[in-house]
Amino acid sequence: MDRCQEKVLHQTQVEQAIKNIPDSATLRSISDIFKALSEPSRLKIVTALATCELCVCDLAAVSGSSESAVSHQLRILRNLKIVRYRREGKIVFYRLDDDHVKSLISQSIQHVQE
Repeated sequence: MDRCQEKVLHQTQVEQAIKNIPDSATLRSISDIFKALSEPSRLKIVTALATCELCVCDLAAVSGSSESAVSHQLRILRNLKIVRYRREGKIVFYRLDDDHVKSLISQSIQHVQE
């Protein structure tokens, strides 16, 4: 009963939807970002960084993980350009790569809380 009787009923809408789908490489990159953010410890780190810049020690305290575990998660997030870092002497501070990531996190929280 929930199957379409016709193969393409709304041709214009189907064509519009197809035009809005990004290329395969872009889809893979987006998928990788969502995979990274689907892991709770990485999401906790990213959510903390949406508030302010933090070093590995601070992120370990915030996330309740070891510095080694946080460093591993940050490497994954850096490779996906979700976070970036800056060095101040011997201390490395992490922050979100850009406002797009902060917006994605903020909108996700709002969506879940509605």
